Amino acid sequence: MDGLQHRLGCSGKECGHSHPVIILRILVLAPGSNPNGRTGPLVGYSHAEALARLHAVTLVLHPEDEEAVRPKAERFRAIEVVQNRWLTQIERWIVRYLFGNSHRSQVLTALEYFFSIAFEWRAWRQTRMRIRAGEFDVVLRILPIPSVLPSPFAFFLRRGPIPFVVGPINGGLPWPVGFSQADKQKEWISNLRNFYRVLPFARSTYRNAAAIIAGSSHTYNEFAAYREKLFFVPGENGVSPPLDTSALRSSQRSDKLELIFVGGLVPYKACDLALRAAASLLQNDRARFTIVGDGPERGRLEQLAKSLGIEKVVSFSGMLRHQQAVQRLAAADVLVFPSVREFGGAVVFEALAMGAVPVVVDFGGPGDIVHPEVGFKVPLTNEEDVVVQIEKVLAKFSDDPALLERLRKQGMRYARESLSWDGKAKMTTQILTWATGQGAKPDLRPPGMQPTTSSGTTVRFRR
Repeated sequence: MDGLQHRLGCSGKECGHSHPVIILRILVLAPGSNPNGRTGPLVGYSHAEALARLHAVTLVLHPEDEEAVRPKAERFRAIEVVQNRWLTQIERWIVRYLFGNSHRSQVLTALEYFFSIAFEWRAWRQTRMRIRAGEFDVVLRILPIPSVLPSPFAFFLRRGPIPFVVGPINGGLPWPVGFSQADKQKEWISNLRNFYRVLPFARSTYRNAAAIIAGSSHTYNEFAAYREKLFFVPGENGVSPPLDTSALRSSQRSDKLELIFVGGLVPYKACDLALRAAASLLQNDRARFTIVGDGPERGRLEQLAKSLGIEKVVSFSGMLRHQQAVQRLAAADVLVFPSVREFGGAVVFEALAMGAVPVVVDFGGPGDIVHPEVGFKVPLTNEEDVVVQIEKVLAKFSDDPALLERLRKQGMRYARESLSWDGKAKMTTQILTWATGQGAKPDLRPPGMQPTTSSGTTVRFRR
């Protein structure tokens, strides 16, 4: 396969090869995991569930998430609920009333430090006797994702008896200079980020971890001092097996290019750059544009569409349920997503899986994921240049439907083989079996870094 390719060794319950199958007993720390949630909660649950299809997973949760997870309990070895209800209620009150249920604020991430430490302290007290008795092979912390939030478990397990693995971690992406979208949203606390290194457990988390899983090339480089135990698994997100998109796509086919933007309408997502880049095609009736999402920028974006004379071919759908948003992606041709500061870019994963060809900026998570065989990425230079470059790409798609179709098919295959939750669980399995001393060290590096071959496990990146 072109682009990012993984030929993974077999490890799990289902294996057709003759070599031994390794089934690990994994204690997964994922507070907030919820199959009905969005972003972090959905990431935590989906990752844990995919691992549970290969291994014996005990999932450690907040009590508030037990109701959503309990109907799916048979998929796990066990559900461990950490009883700290009053502290969790305080945390959720802060999120709801001080931050309007938005998890984007870096101030909120800083406050979550105290709640994260308290959760893991209680989880340790509930599980330490069973850990010491040999009930588990490894501890994996999936949530929280920000690398600035340390884990006491790494300190508690510094002398064993089992290894501690953390990740996927992400964060620390700098705010680009010269973009009004970034200037509008950068918070004062961004300048204090490196102070997390002096917080309790900050150094011991990565020093004592047996393995560190980075979800972006930026995070990988930030923790390069630990390169001997550092691994890259693209993005903290993943995709489920794609739906059959043929009916949705064929029922809405026309000679117009179907463009889509999916995401919060906040400054750094830069939907305004997407509208400006698409304006020429839209003005000439060669495309339609659907914007899925809501937020404080919506009014300004609607005014921008009017000023560009494209309001009749731009549809603002507002916030949709996840499944509805995925169906919109399945009916689209191109995802125009010029976010100027994106860590993971879950929507890029889903666009690839559903057959919408992504056009992104070459920065952060989307820049790690998109390569020439599946989409386009433009340099993050300045606003005007980004608009011009995306405009050229969209014109190329409009003039060459065959190119669009080729990238669409290759992107769907790429998502299925390399970005699915099952694929990620297999990569994580390689890391965990190595950390427990039961397998060869996998060679998982960011795009652009020359990998090596190790004991039958090959990972190839090509840009």
